[in-house]
Amino acid sequence: MDPKLAAARAALAELPPDGVIGLGTGSTAKLFIDAVGELVRQGRRYVGVPTSDASRAQAAALGIPLLSDFGPWDIAVAVDGADEVSPALDLIKGGGGAHTREKIINFSARRNVIIVDESKLSAQLGTRWAVPVEVLKFGNAATKLHLAQLGKPVLRPGKITDSGNIIYDLQCGPIADPAALDRALHAIPGVVETGLFIGRADVVLVARASGVDRLTRHVD
Repeated sequence: MDPKLAAARAALAELPPDGVIGLGTGSTAKLFIDAVGELVRQGRRYVGVPTSDASRAQAAALGIPLLSDFGPWDIAVAVDGADEVSPALDLIKGGGGAHTREKIINFSARRNVIIVDESKLSAQLGTRWAVPVEVLKFGNAATKLHLAQLGKPVLRPGKITDSGNIIYDLQCGPIADPAALDRALHAIPGVVETGLFIGRADVVLVARASGVDRLTRHVD
């Protein structure tokens, strides 16, 4: 089985018998939404909260009942992908540009399940991926100057988020303290949200050739 499909299907075991589910964005999350659509057709009573316009359109086409974009929501479980996962289960997300909405849904969910293949595992965040930073169009050249104090900001060409903003991918190499970087980025006026998800994954399902590993976050 394709590793992404294996991770997506493994996430079905993390769902309650019915209830509200956060629906992520990206290639692996898309496979999960397909699987939820199958369950809904079989009679399972799930309601979705999508993290992007693309996920909303996909879920609607599959007949999954959906809540509005406005909230608040009582989300039992949110299932989403990630671009990079550290040993502490911190994440970089936002390769698809939906990380702001993904983070809102993530914080509204009682449990967060991340589905990836083993290529997304990294010894240290920033080794494989830049940090996506959603910023306002207004003053974005000034914002870029401030971002440049923390790394090399590269404008993602042609990408406008569902909320009408732009994205800089901040290249900063391996990140010694992701939480500190996240705080520093949020202190810059014009920054809407970062792709750093610190302490926000409860379960990470990692698809390998040998099967799917279930990793859980250690809480002190």
